[in-house]
Amino acid sequence: MSLTTSNIYGKISISDEAVAIIASQAASECYGVVEMVSRRFSDNIGNLWGKTSGGKGVKVNSVDNLMFIEVYVVLKIGVNIEAVKKSVADTVKFALENFTSMRVKKVQVNVVGIRV
Repeated sequence: MSLTTSNIYGKISISDEAVAIIASQAASECYGVVEMVSRRFSDNIGNLWGKTSGGKGVKVNSVDNLMFIEVYVVLKIGVNIEAVKKSVADTVKFALENFTSMRVKKVQVNVVGIRV
């Protein structure tokens, strides 16, 4: 699926993969995030063959041009988990709304593990 909008310049479509890449990049730059985690087994198989997914650790659902984002991360040991989750959610929401000019309804951050 893709997000679509219209303005004076015409119709704009943004693929879910492009949205996932922006969200993954924004989340991975947040303090306390060690790495993004693959959300599907097929992503891990792709990594074995050298094909990396740009939107690693992000799931995008779009309904009526509203985005619902799920982010899967591994955090650094010793950080405040709730503060980092809120920071990641706010950063991803800001980045996507700034990039796409569309509303992000919800960003859910799933902490998969903690690493040194």
